[in-house]
Amino acid sequence: MTDFDPTVYLPDDLLERIRSRAAVHDRDNTFPDADLAELTAAGYLAILVPEDRGGPGLSLAEASVLQQRLAGAAPATALAINMHLVWTGVAKVLQDRGIDDLAFVQTGAAAGEVFAFGISEAGNDLVLFGSDTDAAPRPDGSYAFTGTKIFTSLSPVWTQLGLHGLDTTSPDAPRMVYAFVPRTDEVVTRDDWDTVGMRGTQSRTTELHGAIAPADRVVRRIAPGPNPDPIVFGIFSVFEILLASVYTGIARRALDLAVETAGKRTSKRTGKRYSQDPDIRWRIAEMALAYDALPPQLNALASDVDARADHGARWFSLLSGIKHRAVTMAKDVVDQAVFVAGGSSYFASSELGRLYRDVLAGMFHPSDPESAHSTVASAWLGPLES
Repeated sequence: MTDFDPTVYLPDDLLERIRSRAAVHDRDNTFPDADLAELTAAGYLAILVPEDRGGPGLSLAEASVLQQRLAGAAPATALAINMHLVWTGVAKVLQDRGIDDLAFVQTGAAAGEVFAFGISEAGNDLVLFGSDTDAAPRPDGSYAFTGTKIFTSLSPVWTQLGLHGLDTTSPDAPRMVYAFVPRTDEVVTRDDWDTVGMRGTQSRTTELHGAIAPADRVVRRIAPGPNPDPIVFGIFSVFEILLASVYTGIARRALDLAVETAGKRTSKRTGKRYSQDPDIRWRIAEMALAYDALPPQLNALASDVDARADHGARWFSLLSGIKHRAVTMAKDVVDQAVFVAGGSSYFASSELGRLYRDVLAGMFHPSDPESAHSTVASAWLGPLES
């Protein structure tokens, strides 16, 4: 990334406009339409699309830096855009490995399509390895999907929903089917997103009532359960890295706000700025020590995905591990920043108060702490004996 300049893709003035709207969308529980419009006009939704298909052809490592930067301005906007970038990132991972099944995602993103991520289902802790959504094959090679997806970010605006379901009727069943459905009358979006934080993502529940994925949008049919298929690695790697990037960006913003506050507040007891208080200095140092570890780790792991490095069976422990470290670090850093800022951060209008609520969402994304620890334990100790 020696010649990579993040301000080319996310200029300071654009970020400040996005930052200025974040509190309004949090307060009013609305989707950041203006953010999406400006990011689309800037070509941001196509950052991972190769040049010959209409994008700048950035690497996953470069996209990680940009998502950290965007999250520092508006976490909910960054998290929503993340879900679109996951699919363009998966397309890149597959193409880099000689599989061009998601070319339509790349050309679509460059043309203004917005791709949503329809994988999460209530109570489905199998995530990529199973689905409660029925994928019914049709004679023309298309599939009809019936089921319910939760946490569907970009709900008001997506044009294509990337999803999975379980085919239980084909001769080779069961098969996990990965496909894309357009927004039609068979897709119902509930207006049920009223959460503690990350309100601007508008990650509403999506009902599928026989939604049709055309044959040319059915991209993978694989056996359920743990599977070495590249689409599983592609989704897991891009999702975990970009998710970790968003929460790392939140941590950086909280650290910056703590430093700014310490420079402004004055102790009535000593008459000195808080930046001269030993306890405050220790607390900010702790925040910086925790934060500083994550950007290099993200860069290294994302670069390994870009370079097609071979970590073998350790890949999933590395990926789930970086997500876990990023979200726990971000939560700790925001907690410390709130201590530095004091009571003002308890008000809903406070940016730190919003970050405090936004950062809580990290615990709900896969891999959760239990899954991450189980994956890492297996990588180091081997599987549990039966």
